[in-house]
Amino acid sequence: MKLGALYAALKPERTYANVMTTAAGFLFACAWHIDWPLLAYTLIGTTLIVMSACAANNVTDRSVDAQMPRTKKRATATGELSARKLTFVSIVLGLVGFAVLAVHVNWLTVLVGAVAYLDYTVFYAWSKRTTVHSTLIGTISGAAPLVAGYTAVTGHFDLTALLLGLIMVFWQMPHFYAIGIFRHDDYKAGGLPIWPVKKGIKGTQKWILVYTTLYLLAVLAFTVHAHAGLAFGASIGLLAGYWLYRGVSGFKALEPAKWARGMFGFSLVTLLVLSAGIACAPLLP
Repeated sequence: MKLGALYAALKPERTYANVMTTAAGFLFACAWHIDWPLLAYTLIGTTLIVMSACAANNVTDRSVDAQMPRTKKRATATGELSARKLTFVSIVLGLVGFAVLAVHVNWLTVLVGAVAYLDYTVFYAWSKRTTVHSTLIGTISGAAPLVAGYTAVTGHFDLTALLLGLIMVFWQMPHFYAIGIFRHDDYKAGGLPIWPVKKGIKGTQKWILVYTTLYLLAVLAFTVHAHAGLAFGASIGLLAGYWLYRGVSGFKALEPAKWARGMFGFSLVTLLVLSAGIACAPLLP
């Protein structure tokens, strides 16, 4: 088994992003009174679970990946990395990850991870082949790491945890719909009925505006309820407002794919600043 191919199959970019949001939720919940062993165990467990889910997703998606120009060279699609070996790796990573959370963190965080794992490897894997709502279904798994970081400290699920989850759900929809627009032909070639393929570009742009607005509202609600502070609310709110402005400008774009790439790129900036903002909110006025 080639280590480079295995590393790519674990989708490191997605893993790093999820670990970043986990850390943000943890630091917000503990207000920087950090239990370092607990933080380490939370991040290790989360990392292993996310890697496991990504590996499982590569196994189930290998036939679809083989049809898409962007993914046809993935090791699982070409057969360079066997599905059997990657499945074994996925199982081991998942078992160890959940064991770390169960022994060293708490069972609520295990439950959050389990719901996310089931959503990504089963419900999302099924829905992406059958319904235009697959993106929304998949946001549950993407929202879980931020919530898991919070529950690792608090040990309970409350309105703050719910708002953190909603922020991530609403952030993901414009992010992934933008990808769906500029990679429209890839998804069409793979036979995946995502919203841009089935409903068109203009219809997708409208929903991008809806979800970007909901993201802004969720950020403001979190700011007020969780007492995140003026600095957090103003900075993250203004950034969300500019993201919304960029979304509106898309209706006049002469090249929707180019506009969508810009929206996607800015969504990554938004996530980075959001994670830093949530983590640092207890330290800011």
